Amino acid sequence: MSTSARLILIVCAALLSACASRPQPAPVAAKPKPVFNYSSQSSPVAEDVLFRALGLVGTPYRWGGNTPDSGFDCSGLIGFVYRDAAGISLPRTTRELIVMRAQDVSAQNLQTGDLLFFATGGGSQVSHAGIYVGEGRFVHAPQTGGTVKLDTLSKAYWQNAYLSAKRVLPAEHLARNP
Repeated sequence: MSTSARLILIVCAALLSACASRPQPAPVAAKPKPVFNYSSQSSPVAEDVLFRALGLVGTPYRWGGNTPDSGFDCSGLIGFVYRDAAGISLPRTTRELIVMRAQDVSAQNLQTGDLLFFATGGGSQVSHAGIYVGEGRFVHAPQTGGTVKLDTLSKAYWQNAYLSAKRVLPAEHLARNP
């Protein structure tokens, strides 16, 4: 899939998800903003993860939810996408995901399919996670009463809450930078 086609798809999904989004609360404490890499090309498996995640935008949020029919919380969304699109079983909670044995990835080296971790309550305790889909965007299930949405890492809220990223796709299935 060409970069321009991916960008058009992401922009369309962002416009659709923006209709149902609420503004995020102001961050509690500021920290240095990470520098994110926004360009990538995808392997077929990374593209499957991308399209499966984007296809779930608009699905209702439900704490503890892990299917499209029941709704999703953030870790339930991640588990479903990876099982369905890549055949990979992952831990169920964000706390288990952030400590699992997987390659840590710097913000500058993000690839489509990487998992992103955030401390939305401030501090360094993980409380939220999403799936990086490229071009500085990620899919996540953010809050009760909301829906799965496409969001951007360039927002100050997400930059301040960002903790780390992990790569769970096998090396032969990674999205690769040009």
